[in-house]
Amino acid sequence: MKKFDSQLTQNLFDKGLITENQFDEVKTYRSLNIFSLNAELKLFLYLSVLLFTSGIGILIYENIDSIGHIAILSLLLIVIAVCFFYCVKYSKGFQKEETTFEHPVLEYLVLAGNILTCIFIGYLQFQYKPFGEHYGLATLVPTIVSFFCAYYFDNRSVLTIAITGLAAYVGLSVTPQTLLDNNDFYASQSLSYSAVMLGVLLILWTIYSQRISLKTHFGLIFLTFALHIISIASISNLTNYDILTWMVFGVILAGSTYYFYKASYDQKAMSLYVFMILYAYIGGNIFVFRIFENVDFSDFWEIFILLLPAYFVASIVIFIKLIKNFHKEISE
Repeated sequence: MKKFDSQLTQNLFDKGLITENQFDEVKTYRSLNIFSLNAELKLFLYLSVLLFTSGIGILIYENIDSIGHIAILSLLLIVIAVCFFYCVKYSKGFQKEETTFEHPVLEYLVLAGNILTCIFIGYLQFQYKPFGEHYGLATLVPTIVSFFCAYYFDNRSVLTIAITGLAAYVGLSVTPQTLLDNNDFYASQSLSYSAVMLGVLLILWTIYSQRISLKTHFGLIFLTFALHIISIASISNLTNYDILTWMVFGVILAGSTYYFYKASYDQKAMSLYVFMILYAYIGGNIFVFRIFENVDFSDFWEIFILLLPAYFVASIVIFIKLIKNFHKEISE
């Protein structure tokens, strides 16, 4: 790692992007072997928020009869008010460009307040049903609150909650594993098309935000969700017996692969590139299999078995080479 950093610094000096004095200062600083605990401390803060909000949920569940509904809701409301009071007090207000709090703890206070707001609204709906039987509103309201908090306080963690809530509102559970386990794309074509439309909506919003320079650093989050949603919905439908359905979703997956190939370079995002390749590889293999599924390969079965290990090895080698080339290109 040190050799890699030194080479990058040398490249900057060779290209004339830094002076000789700056080059010497960078080398001197790195020779001190100083390392940052910033990431580790933020991880502990994040875990603290999760443990605190989980503890609130467990407290409500185990003492719901003894404490009382009004007392629980009042306690939640007070904690939420305290969280947002300090966040608003020390925030810089809404700005189109990226902003940060002077103290990083406040970012996690926003996250805690937002999660507790979702718990409050969910508990209120479960116990008193202020939205009647319209349970979608109980999802939509905290989603709107989350989007507002994400943009006002410039918080990526809250933004992921907002996008997840939006997906839940249209009938999805936005986690790749739960998408496959809990959502029946095969039986419900409307759910599949809703997934694709949601992914396209996220892409269009990202493009629009880039044009008006509105929180452009949120783009990677929107695109990541869009990539997973569109790709998983498409791959799930490639196994459909209806030839028109799986061909349509094959075209959707191909278009998605092309777009996110371009987007990964624009965003210089390794994560987008890696998942794009994986989804394209899985979908491509299924698509080819569907095309030749009615062809009799009995005479070539032994050759196929012999070539299969070589195919997977070649796939791994090509995958590694693509990743290395991508990293090299975005680093230059």
